[in-house]
Amino acid sequence: MTHNAKQHIFFVDDEPMIRKVVGKTLEQLGPETKVSCFASATDCLEQLRIQTCDLLITDEKMPEITGVKLLEEVRRFAPWVPVLLITGYGDISLAVSAIKAGAENFIEKPLDKESFLNTVKKILKQNTPADSYKGKPLTKIEMKVLKLIVEGKTNKEIANLLNRHVRTIEEHRKNIMRKLDVHNVVELIKRAIQMGMIELPVNPKRAKRAKGRSNAKKTVLKRKKAPRKKRENENA
Repeated sequence: MTHNAKQHIFFVDDEPMIRKVVGKTLEQLGPETKVSCFASATDCLEQLRIQTCDLLITDEKMPEITGVKLLEEVRRFAPWVPVLLITGYGDISLAVSAIKAGAENFIEKPLDKESFLNTVKKILKQNTPADSYKGKPLTKIEMKVLKLIVEGKTNKEIANLLNRHVRTIEEHRKNIMRKLDVHNVVELIKRAIQMGMIELPVNPKRAKRAKGRSNAKKTVLKRKKAPRKKRENENA
């Protein structure tokens, strides 16, 4: 394993021994491959938001989140990441569901080392991004620029707020869109929200109306309960 790896593989399995064996097997792909193993889908998703991943390999049967559910979540906010699902022997219906959900491929247990590594190599080769920026984590300054874009600020306004040249902000904006694999501001905002990078600013008027509706609903419920209480007193 090396810190200057060109390709990064995520492997998810709740069994410590399997993580150890499969991790060692994947490291045999060579020094240009980095392998990160996770005990749960939640841990994997957290790192997927801040690290580059070229291939995600996950077991299907896990206690917290199944492999297919993890696949669906990844497709939602990082659709460029190919997913290889490990299924039980002969579980054809699950394999079909995985492919429909967007899995790159599936492989059955017990894993054959040679077949497994060949499948991984093939996926990595097929999914080498043409744009080297795609999927890379945003820098601190890019995160600041992204938040200001979502708030509706123009490049000039962002430049003034961050004490940068407008051209610098334009370059940051271009890099952000390349990294998140989007082509316009609408797609950019959707992707950023999906990835949990930002939250939409709360509109005070909408929040006040929502609170008003909630209070009105509680009042109606209290009124509905009142006659019943009155009848109970009459019966007593």
